[in-house]
Amino acid sequence: MFILDGKSLSPDVAFTDPQTGVQYPANFLRLSTPEEREAIGITEVPDPQPYDQRFYWGYDADGNLIPKDHSQLVEQWTQQTRTTAGTLITPTDWMVIREQDNGVSVDPEIKGWREDLRLASELKISGIVTTATTEELAAFVTSPEYSSWPPDPRLPAPVPPEPVTPEPVSGDVSDEPQLAANLSDLEGEQSDVP
Repeated sequence: MFILDGKSLSPDVAFTDPQTGVQYPANFLRLSTPEEREAIGITEVPDPQPYDQRFYWGYDADGNLIPKDHSQLVEQWTQQTRTTAGTLITPTDWMVIREQDNGVSVDPEIKGWREDLRLASELKISGIVTTATTEELAAFVTSPEYSSWPPDPRLPAPVPPEPVTPEPVSGDVSDEPQLAANLSDLEGEQSDVP
């Protein structure tokens, strides 16, 4: 990150030196040397460390993360989990309504999946509520345990990738006779050179 007079400069954006009023083109930071930048007072500092803005406000003066309010985050993530479960279960609601209206049974596999979704949602919410700090909440919500849901039985099963067998690399032991023949050909050509 480039700093001039306490303000950050973006690469590929024209800027004006506030001290002298001199305007610099958008490509100046990319094309100038460190000495040229230093001569007009531009310093380069490391970019700030990235952080998860869902859980933290940023860094304080000492470089420590400033966590957001844990109780508000618990409420937010609990609601988000319920919304996600509802979004997953809603497309099969018509089947349950049809069963109530005219007796056409819902596939037991769909009923089981709907119940698995409800259970998964409650387990996720239980995990959220039992966290004591924002750090614990962030670790839980970003874990595979939180992000995985029971698969929809109406969708085809994922196809595992086919195993990749490596091609022999030139220089393998199996290529030694050919390599030796190529080497003797090259040596023969070099002897013909005056």
